[in-house]
Amino acid sequence: MHMKIKSMILLAALLGATGAAQAEESVWTWLGSIWRQNEVNAVSNDAWQEECGSCHFAYQPGLLPTQSWEKLLDEKALADHFGENAELDADTLKEVRAFALENAADKSWYKRARKIAKATENGEAPLRITEVRYIKRKHHEIPEKMIKGNKDVKSLSYCDACHTQAKKAVFDEDTVRIPNYPDWED
Repeated sequence: MHMKIKSMILLAALLGATGAAQAEESVWTWLGSIWRQNEVNAVSNDAWQEECGSCHFAYQPGLLPTQSWEKLLDEKALADHFGENAELDADTLKEVRAFALENAADKSWYKRARKIAKATENGEAPLRITEVRYIKRKHHEIPEKMIKGNKDVKSLSYCDACHTQAKKAVFDEDTVRIPNYPDWED
């Protein structure tokens, strides 16, 4: 009973600290992410989905730390984004950048994002999700022929090729189906 009272006091304090409507939404989002801490935050920004998703899988910002997104979403970096011109107008860049920085791995309460933040806290910030130690470790047992040698996968950067729920930010092993290898389990 004592813990329940403390929880109610904490909730009341959080709601009272900001505007009620905004606080209610953000508190429930925050609390929901604590109780559902096993993934990363799903993409909820239309500009992000449209601009990033028009060329490749719209990676969730929780898959990289703030430092990585700052580097990737720089005007010069976007002019040569892995060999492609991904320049954005100023307003779109501002919106996309804000979304990435607010939802980066090191700012997230989601468990998988926290693991990514931990794996990237020392050293140079990776520019590719496939360079993150945690991501490498999670995929190390998959034979190269199933990724690079697989015409329907090609690279670990195509998350949604194998992670059937990737667009919903679900990367659990039980949602993995490697194309052309239906019976493979690690």
